[in-house]
Amino acid sequence: METKVDIVVDKFPGSFNCAQSTLMMFAEDYGVDEATALRIGAGLGGGCHFGEICGAASAGAAVVGMKYGHTKPDPEQYAICRAKTKEFIEMFKEENGALSCRDLLGFDMAEPGGRERAIEEDLFNTRCKGFVRSAVEILEDLGY
Repeated sequence: METKVDIVVDKFPGSFNCAQSTLMMFAEDYGVDEATALRIGAGLGGGCHFGEICGAASAGAAVVGMKYGHTKPDPEQYAICRAKTKEFIEMFKEENGALSCRDLLGFDMAEPGGRERAIEEDLFNTRCKGFVRSAVEILEDLGY
């Protein structure tokens, strides 16, 4: 049986960014249809298109929210979600050495020509695929 990691590694990079690819692996598990997950993830890729927090990491935090988030004021549930999000983010950062796209890739994709440089250097295959794999593996290891 294929794992989520196997599936996402086969699909990324492709038609969807790092956040979309990560989110769609877990969306249906938490009652979110794939189309909605893809729309949510569209704005998160490439560090929200500014080289900030990696889209795979942002999507991982969103998966935590899908499982532990609250829908009405609930300080206890908020605290649980906050702790679980921190756990995921700390594991991602420890495994990958950084959290921002800028630091993970060693340059700023948001600068003019940055995305083109990433394409030229095949970074979506050689680096970003690993970050997506990492996010999905961590989430699976944590029981998502």
